[in-house]
Amino acid sequence: MKKIVLKSTDKNSDFTQAKLLAEETAAVELEEPVLLSWYDAIRDRESPSGVSECHSDCDVPGCVEYAQNRGGRLIVDIDNGSYLFCYRELGEFSE
Repeated sequence: MKKIVLKSTDKNSDFTQAKLLAEETAAVELEEPVLLSWYDAIRDRESPSGVSECHSDCDVPGCVEYAQNRGGRLIVDIDNGSYLFCYRELGEFSE
């Protein structure tokens, strides 16, 4: 999966702002991007819920492994892992 690391320009960046930045980035990188999974390290929240339960000793975050196993092509990492967003193209799901 391609990984793009971004630094937010707003010191008070929150999840909503980070998600908007990730969506803008994914729209440039992929045709019809679909958000597969995400991780908010600041609030320790993720989607889908529970994907990191078995990853305490793993190098790959649960949301990333989840996306990899579902055709994920892009990780947008904002503020050094504070927020991770994983995308794939809509592709065959649009038919």
